[in-house]
Amino acid sequence: MSRRSQVGSIEKSGKWYVVRFWKDVPGQEQRIHASERICPVSGPGSLNRTERRRRALQIVMSSGVNDPQKFAEATVGTTFREQSERFMQQAAERKRRPIKPKTLQEWRYCVDKWLNPHLGEMPLADVHNGALKALVAKMDAAGLSPKSINNHIGLAKQVVGSAKDENGEPLFPRKWDAEFMDLPTVRNQRKPKFTSEQVSSLLRNVVGQKRVLYALLAGTGLRIGEALGLEIDKHVSSDCRVLHVRQSVWNRKPQEPKTANAIREVDICPALATMLKEFIGDRKSGFLFTSETGRPLSDTNVLHRSLHPALKKLGIEQCGFHAFRRFRATFLSGCRVPESLIRFWLGHASKNVTDGYVRWEQEPAYRLSVADSVGLGFELPQAESPIVRNVRRKSSKAETVVAA
Repeated sequence: MSRRSQVGSIEKSGKWYVVRFWKDVPGQEQRIHASERICPVSGPGSLNRTERRRRALQIVMSSGVNDPQKFAEATVGTTFREQSERFMQQAAERKRRPIKPKTLQEWRYCVDKWLNPHLGEMPLADVHNGALKALVAKMDAAGLSPKSINNHIGLAKQVVGSAKDENGEPLFPRKWDAEFMDLPTVRNQRKPKFTSEQVSSLLRNVVGQKRVLYALLAGTGLRIGEALGLEIDKHVSSDCRVLHVRQSVWNRKPQEPKTANAIREVDICPALATMLKEFIGDRKSGFLFTSETGRPLSDTNVLHRSLHPALKKLGIEQCGFHAFRRFRATFLSGCRVPESLIRFWLGHASKNVTDGYVRWEQEPAYRLSVADSVGLGFELPQAESPIVRNVRRKSSKAETVVAA
C-alpha cells in the first residue's frame, strides 16, 4: 500500500507543465503512467513553482490514486471465496477471542453451502447490499428460517468487513441496509424448555449414566460440553457438592469453556450430590461421563441416540440440551434466587455495573445454602438398583460394573 502516498512528479511537456503519477485501471493489474496538465509554461494562466506544486498535489489527490478503497475497487483483487478462507483462519488463530471449533464448523457449512456458491467468485468490491439482497431472496425461496438467513448474511458481512489495509482500516466500508436487502425479521424464535414433569418422566425412562447426565444438566444448568468435560479428580469436590467448571468438550476433545464467565463454581443440592457420588463409586480420576473405551462422550451421539429417542417415546417435542438449561434458569428465577447468582451459576456475563461488584466466588457457604433451599424442581427416580456403567475389558469385551 506504499503506492497510496503519491505526490506526483512535475515535468515540462511542450508548452505545458504536467504532473505524472501512477494510476490504477479497473480490471487491470498493471498501472499506467498518467499525466495531467497543470498550467502553461508561460503567458496567461502560468503559475510559479509553489503554485505549480500545490496544483499538482490537488490533481493527484482528486484522481483518487491515494484512496485505498478506490484502489481496491479499481482492481479485481481478492474474491469473496479467498477472503472467507482468510477470515476463518484468522478468526481461529487470533489471540483475542478466537472462535471455537464448533463455531468454525458452522461457519464452514454456511460458506460452503450458501455463500461461496453465490458470492464466491465475486470481487469483494462487488459484494454490497444488492448482492446480499439477491442472496436473501434465494435463501428465502429455499425455505430457510429467518434466523438462519440472518446468520448467513451476518457472516457475509463479517467476511467483507475483515478486508483491511496495513493500518487496520476497512478496504470496503459498507453501510448495510436491512430494509433494502429485505432481511426477514426473526419472530417467535423457538426456545424449548422442559417442565418439571417432563424432566421427572425423562429420568424415569433412562438408565445408567444417561440418567445421571440428564439429572445433572437439569439440576445445575450446565452446558452439555461443560458437563462432558468434568473430570473427577479436577472438577468435582470430594463431597460432590461443588462442580468446578474449567473446560468443555466438543467432538470428544477438551477445549476452553465458551467464555471467561463460564469458568465458575456450580453448587448442587444434597439429593443430586448423593446420586453423583453413587455414580462415581470408587473411581478417583478420569472423565465423569465416558464411553466404553474411557473417552469423553460425544454430545451429538448422546443427543441422537439417547435424548431424542427418549423424548419421542414420551411424546415430548424434540429439542436439544439447552432445554435443560432453560428449565434450570426458569426454576431458579421462580424461586427468587438473586439474578446475579443465577448468572454466576449459569456462566452468563454481568448485566450491569453492580454485578461487577458482587463476588459470588467468595461466598461458597451462602451459595450452598441457596442450593439446599431451592432444591431441584423435579423428582429423582427411586434408587431401586445401583447405577451401572459400561466399560471395556482389555480383551475388548464389554463388562458391566456396579458403582458402589
